Amino acid sequence: MSLYYDAENIISSSSFSQGGSFKSRIYNSKSLKAKPAQIYALVTEAAKWDILLKEVIEHAGVLSLEPKLTPLLCLLLAHDYLLSKNGIAAPASHPIRQAIERHKARLKAELTKARVRRGCASLQDLQAVILAEKKAFLGPDGLTENMYPRWVRINNIKSTLNEQLSGTFAGYQKVESLGELRTGNQVYVDAHIPDLVALAPGTVDFSSTKSYKNGEIILQDKASCFPAYLLLGDADGQWSGMDLVDGCAAPGNKTTHLASLLAARKKSQSSSEKTRKSKIISMDASAPRSKTLQKMVSVAGADKIVTVLAGQDFLALDPTDEQFESVTGLLLDPSCSGSGIIGRDDVPQLILPESNNKASNSTNRARKRKRQAEADDGDIAKVAASNQPEPMSRERLVKLSNLQTHIVEHALHFPAATRVTYSTCSTHFLENESVVSRILASEVAKRRGWRIMRRDEQPRGLRKWNHRGIRSVPGVKDDDQVEVDLSDEQLDACLRCWPGDDECTGGFFVAGFVRDELVEHEEHATGGDQSDYESEWEGFAD
Repeated sequence: MSLYYDAENIISSSSFSQGGSFKSRIYNSKSLKAKPAQIYALVTEAAKWDILLKEVIEHAGVLSLEPKLTPLLCLLLAHDYLLSKNGIAAPASHPIRQAIERHKARLKAELTKARVRRGCASLQDLQAVILAEKKAFLGPDGLTENMYPRWVRINNIKSTLNEQLSGTFAGYQKVESLGELRTGNQVYVDAHIPDLVALAPGTVDFSSTKSYKNGEIILQDKASCFPAYLLLGDADGQWSGMDLVDGCAAPGNKTTHLASLLAARKKSQSSSEKTRKSKIISMDASAPRSKTLQKMVSVAGADKIVTVLAGQDFLALDPTDEQFESVTGLLLDPSCSGSGIIGRDDVPQLILPESNNKASNSTNRARKRKRQAEADDGDIAKVAASNQPEPMSRERLVKLSNLQTHIVEHALHFPAATRVTYSTCSTHFLENESVVSRILASEVAKRRGWRIMRRDEQPRGLRKWNHRGIRSVPGVKDDDQVEVDLSDEQLDACLRCWPGDDECTGGFFVAGFVRDELVEHEEHATGGDQSDYESEWEGFAD
């Protein structure tokens, strides 16, 4: 069956080292016979169970008895035979199917033994244990997106949390912590971000549900929900801002989150409290990405409050333009290294079974030796495409840091602005605490009274977040470090997320900036501010 041979070739072939996500490389390949969606599903699902399948196959002795099966092909076939509802996608007479089914009694018996050894009453319980074993083995650098819970944000423009819990998630058991998420019929309501829930890894694909297609729910990582919530605060809070700008908005998760938070705020207000409706001005410098942004805004039902400036570079805006005169809050999530993104380019790493068959052909022996040389302990082999991105150079990080600082400083010039959030999906110190330090030390921040938003000023949910800014990076060479002039209170105001920990997010950083007064300490008021700004910017030196 071409499905299994195509999947094997994709994982082992060097022809898939041209970059891009694993999914995009499958869908863009012109040499595949099987459907790309089937190949992607097979590989990603098998990767969730590979530690268990390795154990079952080895104990059953399949590879010793079936020398024509490679370890990878055997693992893929065993996955579908033991764990897929539809079984092996090949005719009953096909040789590779027969090669597995000849050992069905032993395979099933070993699967049961493996489950009992781990004290699991069901396969659903077993999956959670196996995922934990895989995470412990790979470490944070080897984790892929499908090993994490599925985070789902409820869109308050079209629905509410209670409506979704009784509708889309009706019949789901509510658990009190992420660690309790084990099966596909459990849901966890997040303790830090309002209207955010988590579902167990491997749960149903919600992108095909009616609530997703209608824009009632949005699939969004928890960490990327921090910026909008930090900017607007709680629905019953005292925020009195007016218009908002999302300066680097595509694909639109943060823009639609802002709109959802505004909708929640409106619902919580009495009729006497309701004042002028805030609007959101959203933009992205890329015209194609702006189309995606506009589509997401439309699906979320945010068209009435969001204006999309397609192909607009935030740095090209004139802060004194009258269309921005009521802008009090800006959200900035500029280009970054992306070092915190889980599974951006990774082909899922499969832990393969070993064969004790001395009669194996020379090709299999060579592959085995290569895997053993690459294995951490000479026993477990991790097979992945050799397409891991090169570590980002310090020079590149410095250039990104310069751009990020420039973008935030530009936002500090908006006349009515009193709040700005800055975020990256990066774990690099240079793009995070270093940028915050440079912003606070800038001329515009000092002149206009900008400071960092303290922890006690942050929304209730984020005050409880324990991962905060760092002064240095453990284990990193001294020449990669930079000095940051930040107090302990300022570092405590920065929020960090780390991939691979128990919080189940990607790597992320966010900090908020606030102004205590609207009065500018300058000679020429607003007009002078912009001209001074234009003349003072001459770029950053490396």
